[in-house]
Amino acid sequence: MSSPYVLKLDHITVIAPTLIQGVRHVQECLGLKVPFGTHHDYMATYNHRLQLGNDVYLEIVALDPACTSPDRARWFGLDNLETVRSDWDEGRRLRGWVASTENIDALISKHGTIFGDKVCLPINTPTFAFSIPKNGALPLDGAAPSIIDHQGDPTSMAEIPDMGARLRSLTLEHPDPIAIETLYRELSINHPPLIIDGPKVRYCAQIETPDGLKKLT
Repeated sequence: MSSPYVLKLDHITVIAPTLIQGVRHVQECLGLKVPFGTHHDYMATYNHRLQLGNDVYLEIVALDPACTSPDRARWFGLDNLETVRSDWDEGRRLRGWVASTENIDALISKHGTIFGDKVCLPINTPTFAFSIPKNGALPLDGAAPSIIDHQGDPTSMAEIPDMGARLRSLTLEHPDPIAIETLYRELSINHPPLIIDGPKVRYCAQIETPDGLKKLT
């Protein structure tokens, strides 16, 4: 039986202690200064974004100090700034990814212990749904994707700068690669990350740029 919630890579995410640090890291890795994206007032975060081809993009996200904290946990573990900084200092900066589905309800119903709650955003006038664990942590420490349901209105790539970067591969190091491969198969993920054995969750993206193939970690 086919999965009711086929998942597709939507974007990869650099989670930074500050947005300035995130932009600087990506510039050092790719040689590209990623432009500002948008404010998420409903999550008290903001981002910079860059197209990576095939309707996939890179997001650099951090706390927005100008915003009031939301009534619930933020996404991407950003409430726990101590952990964000620890991961950053370990070089775990490309920290996760987001997968899109057209049936987030079915996914949360079966795998809510991994992905958390379905949260409709923005709060007052929802246009999409996102999965966020109650404590805001990354699903399985980032080994599982966060989930977005665009509700029939996918992100417009025309709104995201295209600087000629193209994602060529995404690799995940994990201490139990077989378990994660099994989960990815159950989730019916389209072109999931390549999983290799490693001491802890760590991502590496190979990205083609105008100056050649670069590595983002």
